[in-house]
Amino acid sequence: MRRWINALLALALLLGAMPAQAQTAPPDLRFGAVEAYMAPDRAAELRVGWDRMVVRWHERQPDSPDQWNVPGEEGQRVDAALAAGRETVMLLMGTPAWATDGAPLGGVPRGLYLPVDDPGNLWAAFVRRMVSEYAGRVNHWIIWNEPDIAPEDFGAQFIGSVQDYYQLLKIAYQAAKRANPQAVIHLAGMTHWHDVVHNRPSYLLRLLQTASKDPTARRNNYYFDVATLHIYFRTDSVFDLITLYYGTLRRFGLRQPIWLNETNAAPYDDPQLPWEGPMFRLTMDQQAGFVVQATALALAAGAERVAIYKLTNPDVPYAGADYYGLYRPDGSSRPAVEAFRLVTTHFAGVRRTTYVAQRSHYIVRLERPGAVTRVLWARQAQAVTVRVRATAGTTAVALYDPSGAAYPVAADRNGNYTLTLPAALCPEAAAGCVVGGTPWVLVETLGRR
Repeated sequence: MRRWINALLALALLLGAMPAQAQTAPPDLRFGAVEAYMAPDRAAELRVGWDRMVVRWHERQPDSPDQWNVPGEEGQRVDAALAAGRETVMLLMGTPAWATDGAPLGGVPRGLYLPVDDPGNLWAAFVRRMVSEYAGRVNHWIIWNEPDIAPEDFGAQFIGSVQDYYQLLKIAYQAAKRANPQAVIHLAGMTHWHDVVHNRPSYLLRLLQTASKDPTARRNNYYFDVATLHIYFRTDSVFDLITLYYGTLRRFGLRQPIWLNETNAAPYDDPQLPWEGPMFRLTMDQQAGFVVQATALALAAGAERVAIYKLTNPDVPYAGADYYGLYRPDGSSRPAVEAFRLVTTHFAGVRRTTYVAQRSHYIVRLERPGAVTRVLWARQAQAVTVRVRATAGTTAVALYDPSGAAYPVAADRNGNYTLTLPAALCPEAAAGCVVGGTPWVLVETLGRR
């Protein structure tokens, strides 16, 4: 009997803390999952707001410029996403061997420094055709991926100089805007840490320094509309790096938004998908906590959009490999699925974000129509007890952990909630506390004013 009472209480709290309009509104475009098209039903049920799809030039035109191979499911996936209220963002990359004098896939395209309307500029022709093909259905275009990985490093994807990437970006911007004036051009996602390891200035800084020497750059927004980051594993770095990169943009007088296009913390302890050589020994529960923490910190730092990498992996590259999917290949879910559901439900519609950053803990406050969501967690290996003021006009309140379980909570006679934030797990002294402690998500529903 007690289990039924607890279940009914949790359901009442859940319904009371979720405004009716939030249950029927379209997905919030700010919260995405990479390659959500691989599991469209799950993406719709989780209310994924945007998706990233990679289009590889070398697959579109593998042998000559006369080819144009369009996978049958590609357009269908875009249309299915649109029908579900989900936006598709396309990433263009992968030079065909016939189109470069360099290495296939990552080589600098032949004719790249020719004018954008010159038939010999092969990259311009490809971008123009892609953007024209999807005009009205896809407006966001990411130009290549992780060019900050040096050519000699494992995982290198662009085998060219910073100047070459700037030209790649410039041509794509011009070609895309002519094909579709609504096109939005994104910088390639940058890892940051490859530059740190090699003790060199950030790729973004080097790119903007290069662009600043071009007299046409300033009047063309430096030839991009959105900057892009990929940040993994360490919770605090999400806020720190987004803030750092906004600072770099401001140094050049730029006001473009930043998107966090990839973030996650792959666990090592999944019995079905064990990671034998983990970068950090994080658990599946920590992955769930990271999803909530990283998204909250990204919003606090001013990121315009956030995407988890990724919704699902169709397979595992080899036994013992790292696996990031929220869903396993067999369709079963990891705990991070419910953590992401918390985000798409209780972060949706955020209009104003404020935060408190203490050495011991974080509190991120998300003000939404008819509700306030606060995300709280300890940053160190000690539990922290905090008091937070109840919001005036609150008519219902609920407290959630990353699993989505709801707990009763009430303000005291002074109008404060008292919460104990669980300690972070920090098993590796050298690494410190990579992910904060299990976060609480405190949701207040507000009455009419």
